[in-house]
Parts: sequence; structure tokens; C-alpha cells
Amino acid sequence: MIKKEKKKIVVIGGGTGIFSVLNGLKNYFDDVSAIVSMADDGGSTGILREEFGILPPGDVRRAIVALACSDNKILSELFNYRFKEGRGLAGHTFGNLMIAALERITGSFDKAIKEASKIFALKGKVIPVTLQHTRLHAKLENGQIVSKESNIDIPRHDGHLKIKKVWLKPTARLNSEAEKEILAADLIIIGPGDLYTSLIPNLLVRGLKKSLKQTNAKIIYFVNLMTKHGETDSFRASDFLRVLENYLGKGVLDYVAVNSKKPAPVRLRPYVSERAYLVENDFKKTNKKPILIAADLMRPRGFIRHDAEKTANIIKKFLQA
Repeated sequence: MIKKEKKKIVVIGGGTGIFSVLNGLKNYFDDVSAIVSMADDGGSTGILREEFGILPPGDVRRAIVALACSDNKILSELFNYRFKEGRGLAGHTFGNLMIAALERITGSFDKAIKEASKIFALKGKVIPVTLQHTRLHAKLENGQIVSKESNIDIPRHDGHLKIKKVWLKPTARLNSEAEKEILAADLIIIGPGDLYTSLIPNLLVRGLKKSLKQTNAKIIYFVNLMTKHGETDSFRASDFLRVLENYLGKGVLDYVAVNSKKPAPVRLRPYVSERAYLVENDFKKTNKKPILIAADLMRPRGFIRHDAEKTANIIKKFLQA
């Protein structure tokens, strides 16, 4: 049996990016909290937002699956199951529908998450960054305004146009439970995840930046492995950091973790059609904040994503240093 650390870890993000981080951390730490974005409005999540008026369940569902007890593998698969047929059901995930049902039963979105967490015997907590309804908007370099996270995530506009600014409308305030977790944390991890649609929407919530500046926790940012068309075309590692700090402020991050491993060319071929490319580590080591952590963070095979074990081991070594 693995002896678990008593440190309090908080992971901030959304989408599929933080899945591997959470999945790895739950095996080594007793106290892991995922603070997730509430800006998602695509697919099943978007339909449920419109028809039921609930907060977006998609990112919550992914975090619950990541932190679920390893003995509940079939439950995790069930929670993530996406219906492929059926009028009104096609495209929906079982987990999204279950969270929507629990919201109706319990009377609130945060209570629904707590009940789902009990059902899945979560090794940690999943906390919405805000409990208020809001939408993500972006201004492109040509002045065009793009509304809704789903339209930014999968661009219907010219995806080569750079994003100049993103904001939430209406504005939203930080969930008090998320604030408590941040202020009590020993280590806070931001990312990995789509920069403009999964990470920055959290930083736009009123009160989050203030909490990150007040906490005594060390803060580490995990840079993405691949660029994303429509968001981070041609970005190098320093570009990810520059944009994140534009919204977070300089001097807040203590460390930035960048992948140092290059995959075999054959693994990169499927990404050409997506216009996604390996992120180049263009940082030079200095003693200035944020301090660079360059390491092999990539899965050894398959999709180019962060490896759960490698990421967890980096964090363990970091906390033991």
C-alpha cells in the first residue's frame, strides 16, 4: 500500500487537461481538490445549460471521473458514457444527465456535486470556481467578438486570427468553498489545459487572483504539450506563460513546468490535420520567478498528453525538496 502524503493540493483548470494530473495525485495524496471552470457551453453541457438552466456539468464530470476510487472503474466508465443514439439522448453523457438530475433532487448544483462525489467514493473534492452563470467572450486581432466558449474552442471564424482578450459576461464571483481551499493549500497547480477556454476563465472570476496572491501555497503552472488551433497557434512555452501572467499578474507563479521529451515523429502525424504542434521549450534557466522545471512529462505512447505517474512524481519530489 502506498503511503500517502498529508499535503493539501489544489488543481485549477478545466476540460480534459487536468484529468491526468488529478488521476495521478489521488494515489499519493489524501487531500486533493479540483477547482474547475464554469465557462463550458458546448455539446451535452451546452444543451443542459439551455434547457435546464443549470451550471455546466461537463468539466465537473471529468474531474469526478479522474478522482474516482480506482475500484469503481465500471462506475467511471458509466459516468463518462456518451449516448450515440436515441431522440433527445444522442450526444449526452450519462454523467451530465446524472448531475442534472441530482441538481433537481438536491436543489443546488454544489449539493449535486457532493452527492455524486459520495456515490463515486471520490479521493478528493470537485469544486466549481463560481456558482454564478456566466459566458466566455473573446476579441480577435481584427476586432471581431466571439461569444461562447464552444465557439472559441472550435473556431467557426478564421482560427489563424490571434485572440487579443477574453472576458466573462456577466461577471462572476469566486465560490467561497474554492477560496477556502486555495488559502489552505500547500501547493496549487494550474493546468495543463486549453489556455483561453479552460485555464484563463478561472482567473477571470472575481476573487480568484486575490486568493492566489494571498495564499502561502507554492504555485506551479504546467504548460501544455501541444498547441491548439484557434487559441495558441505557433505558441512556444514562453508565450503560454506570458499570456497566463497577463491575466494572473507577474510574481504570482513560483514555478513553471515544461515538457523536455520529444516524441517519435509517428506520434505527431495525427495532429497535423488538427493543426496542432509540439510546444517548444524556449525558456532559459534563471533564479527569477517562476523557476523552470524541465522534465519528461509525456505519456510513453498513444495520445500526446501528460503522464499521470510522471506528473505525480514531479510533484512529490517538489514537495519533499
